[in-house]
Amino acid sequence: MSKRDYYEILGVSKDASKEEMKKAYRKLARKYHPDVNKEENAADKFKEAKEAYEVLGDEQKRAQYDQFGHSGPQGQGFGGGFGGAEDFGGFGDIFDMFFGGGRRRDPNAPRQGADLQYTMTLDFEEAIFGKESDVEIPKEESCDTCNGSGAKPGTSPKTCTHCNGSGQLNMEQNTPFGRVVNKRVCHHCQGSGKIIPEKCNTCGGAGTVNKRKKIHISIPAGIDEGQQIRVSGQGEPGVNGGPSGDLYVVIQVKPHEFYQREGDHIFCEMPITFAQAALGDEIQIPTVHGKVKLKVPAGTQTGKTFRLKGKGAPNVRGYGHGDQHVKIRVITPTNLNERQKELLRELNDISGDKATDEHEDSFFQRVKRAFKGE
Repeated sequence: MSKRDYYEILGVSKDASKEEMKKAYRKLARKYHPDVNKEENAADKFKEAKEAYEVLGDEQKRAQYDQFGHSGPQGQGFGGGFGGAEDFGGFGDIFDMFFGGGRRRDPNAPRQGADLQYTMTLDFEEAIFGKESDVEIPKEESCDTCNGSGAKPGTSPKTCTHCNGSGQLNMEQNTPFGRVVNKRVCHHCQGSGKIIPEKCNTCGGAGTVNKRKKIHISIPAGIDEGQQIRVSGQGEPGVNGGPSGDLYVVIQVKPHEFYQREGDHIFCEMPITFAQAALGDEIQIPTVHGKVKLKVPAGTQTGKTFRLKGKGAPNVRGYGHGDQHVKIRVITPTNLNERQKELLRELNDISGDKATDEHEDSFFQRVKRAFKGE
């Protein structure tokens, strides 16, 4: 039985680039790897794809294949058995793809420190107008005694002799498909690539110590519940000289007894008397920016809402101010004296107990029907 064309196996054209070859091979390897695909012919397809890539992934072998086909120069063929797992594209490379997460990170490379989070509670007005504040947060700081090395002063960390500073150990295993090289974290240095013979007495070799640090926070005007402020470089210190992480200040806002807030808009409920609602009046409304006058027209009903433009919260990004929305609530008079009751009876007789507003008339009609069971 003749062999299939290598280009056909990988599913690429004859003018495909080396990168396209590599991508096609990796896709097939992931699909048919015996440790992932348990189908009966998966191992054969994996082996077939590997053989094709070993030839087409090598410029010299590819040129010979294009000229002589499967027989190779002088009819010697191309082999195609499983070589060492260290070879590019070999079994070990695929094994790492599944079990090692791809390329390993250099344990000695600089790495950014972890981010920190701090919750700050503000009063309603503080969130509206912003504030400057100093806070103390617990955080890891570089040890002053050893300057973050973790080693006792006068000494220094040494390269781990077990992994030669790589932070990884190669575990070899012979399988029916060849020799597998699996990389594991070095348990002698915990993946750091370094050993500290004499640890710092202050930090115990960690290179960092727990401290409480005072940090100045600028709270912008208009910040709202749940929003965050990022303070660059105030997180945990970096590793191997890497940059520090960031501090994220999460805002909580205490509720107000009179105001409610939705985004940049502020809402409140303003009580007025029956007389003010019936006759109209000019009343004072408290806002976070000071008192303002509001003209209430005669016949104002409970639930009527007025808008005070620009009297809301400032936009945290500087896009102007929101509005304040004032909802009117008409207070029914209680504890009336006889003269007041007499005047109300007179008013009721004059009005004939008829609503003057179509909406109110409809409302009272619905109430009457409800009592009659209509």
